[in-house]
Amino acid sequence: MTNNQKHVTEVTNQSIPIAISARHCHVNEEDFYYLFGRDAALQKWKELSQPGQFASQHVLTIKGPKGQIDKVRVLGPFRTATQVEISQTDAIKLGLTPPIRMSGDLEKSESITLIGPLHKTQGLIIAQAHIHMAVFDAAAFNVQDKEVVTVEICGDGRKLRLMNVVVRVSSAFVLEMHVDTDEANAAALQQHTIGKLIKME
Repeated sequence: MTNNQKHVTEVTNQSIPIAISARHCHVNEEDFYYLFGRDAALQKWKELSQPGQFASQHVLTIKGPKGQIDKVRVLGPFRTATQVEISQTDAIKLGLTPPIRMSGDLEKSESITLIGPLHKTQGLIIAQAHIHMAVFDAAAFNVQDKEVVTVEICGDGRKLRLMNVVVRVSSAFVLEMHVDTDEANAAALQQHTIGKLIKME
């Protein structure tokens, strides 16, 4: 094997549950109160799979130059910066070109208007496919935080390999891969499909 060749390793000691992440919004406290009023509270609607994360009872409208999308769910708890995550299909409807980014990487991301209205000069992204792992999961898969891997997923009659999937490791995480609705539709996925991690070594 030459230096330019890589060995493909299929990791089979554990499967990865896959969750479909629909469009949503994270907000900071200042923007939340601007949008919903000083007497509002970020109240929990239902728990999410990652510990401490929840969908709130609040929804809002996001607007771009070509259209708008209603009933975008606000997630909690508060973030340090407001961030909206959508799919490429959503971006086309809005008439915007957000970058594919990891959550929190908002520098020079796309602008977006939240109806209030509240115009943010950055904060709109297409979330990069990623895997949440606890520390012991990362050890089992022999991967590190921010490592980029490929995941093979089998939907309803379709097999798809997603490349450039980022591993995120924290003691606060539960093992789960997150894909957006476009990625899920491409593979005809249902919630709780299982994926297989493939490493390039």
